Amino acid sequence: MNQHSTRRKISPTRRKFLKLVGRAGGAAAVFTTMKAMGLIRSPAKAADRPNLPGGSGTGTKVAILGAGIAGMTAAYELSKAGYDCTILEARDRSGGRIWTIRSGDPITETDSSQTCTFDTADHLYINPGPARIPYHHTALLGYCKELGVPLEVIVNENRGAYFQDDQAFGGEPVLNRRVTNDCRGYIAELLAKAVSRNALDREISVEDRERILAMVKSFGNLDEDYLYKGSSRAGYSTPPGAGLTAGERYEPIDLSELLKSSFWQYKLQFAEGYHQAATMLQPVGGMDQIAKGFERQVGNLITYGAEVSEIRKMGEGVRIVYTDKASGSQQALDANYAICTFPLSVLNGIDADFSPAFQEAIAIGGASYIKAMKIGFQADRRFWEEDYGIYGGISWTERDVTQIWYPAMGFQQEKGVIVGAYIWDNDIGERIGAMPYEQRLRKAIEDGETIHPSYGSEVSFDTGVSIAWEKIPYSQGGWIEWEEAALETAYPILNQPDGPLYLAGEHLSYLTGWQEGSILSAHQAVQGISAQTLAAQG
Repeated sequence: MNQHSTRRKISPTRRKFLKLVGRAGGAAAVFTTMKAMGLIRSPAKAADRPNLPGGSGTGTKVAILGAGIAGMTAAYELSKAGYDCTILEARDRSGGRIWTIRSGDPITETDSSQTCTFDTADHLYINPGPARIPYHHTALLGYCKELGVPLEVIVNENRGAYFQDDQAFGGEPVLNRRVTNDCRGYIAELLAKAVSRNALDREISVEDRERILAMVKSFGNLDEDYLYKGSSRAGYSTPPGAGLTAGERYEPIDLSELLKSSFWQYKLQFAEGYHQAATMLQPVGGMDQIAKGFERQVGNLITYGAEVSEIRKMGEGVRIVYTDKASGSQQALDANYAICTFPLSVLNGIDADFSPAFQEAIAIGGASYIKAMKIGFQADRRFWEEDYGIYGGISWTERDVTQIWYPAMGFQQEKGVIVGAYIWDNDIGERIGAMPYEQRLRKAIEDGETIHPSYGSEVSFDTGVSIAWEKIPYSQGGWIEWEEAALETAYPILNQPDGPLYLAGEHLSYLTGWQEGSILSAHQAVQGISAQTLAAQG
């Protein structure tokens, strides 16, 4: 049975009814109604692909604004159903915020520019945008498999990395394993005391009491008296070895000292989060391999260097006005529908005749982007591996740089690229982003030396790169962070089309900042256009 056989003829009466539904409730209402009438397949789970009837888009033109992951996903799925898609992309590359920087690549911000001077090698790169893929982001992983993008494991959490806080531990870096396991030990001891004294609000049976005590003893590695006196889980100051070298465990960090730091607020549990827990993956050779995989399929549909300036409704269709950056000439693209994947921070500055409510919702969202930053350095010696035994993962600091990310590729190669800062606090991002990039690099080295004292002599200032997403043209921010009130007001409006105009991108998902959110929002737009197209057909 082919896809054509799944379509059912829509009678004139039904067609008229569906048009009325569309006027009242938009494309989503049409799609739901058609599903209930058995005119199209039932939509699958959120992560399932659109399964459009073959040939159903023949003769229908769709303008797609932006060749990021959402735009290329939409073009890929619509093209399979016969839609005539054109993607307009202002940059000279695909991927949008899916970006991998290598030797010789330019980094252009609104007020400055850099050129990456890493050495040339397969493992010497930085992903300034998305850098990891959770195992349950099945839509993205499915496309990676289909498009031939090989994946590898990325180390997201590493007990051999460090926590550093000027307000605790004397400002000295402390092993992740010590902080994590000492915290668990003390928590287990406190719970054991409460259980032993019947101090819990809930009554428990004698049998359950014994089981709970056994559980917390195991959880915290308590002694026979249910006290925490240190644990091999926290590591050894002198490691076990051969002969009579039994090893000497670290003394437990005092509970009051642990409480001085802020790591327990969320960083201690960071890798337990739904989107951060193992297994985490990355494309072999850089995150832009995903963009290149899509580009192999839809690259012929992309017009690069096309800077959109106007979005207009024309009758029942749309007109997109753009400038060809190479020639400086103004062009127009007419289509039946448009899918705009621009970040709302960018879309808010484009001349468009959206409805007033739609435009207001865009403005609200456009002011909600994270001023994320990354700073990277090439090191001519992988000192984190050689001197500290750190293979991937993250060290945390309360200094401005927030994180040092160790590469999970090129293990035991001579050189490596280390992420010397990953910032997503708006106050810090704005302050550091306002600095000239040379000053940003110096700041990152200064903060990095609180974790690795020899940092300044190990990383190369000359090969440092800095990316402030707020200043990256056509992005103007890292990702959206919706306020609760806006999720109730603006967000639902933008998830409905404004006539023939649809939006897509991570900002129209509950997976903001993740490629999966962009893909699923593109699927939603594709389903909406398909529903409108099928409703208009006889």
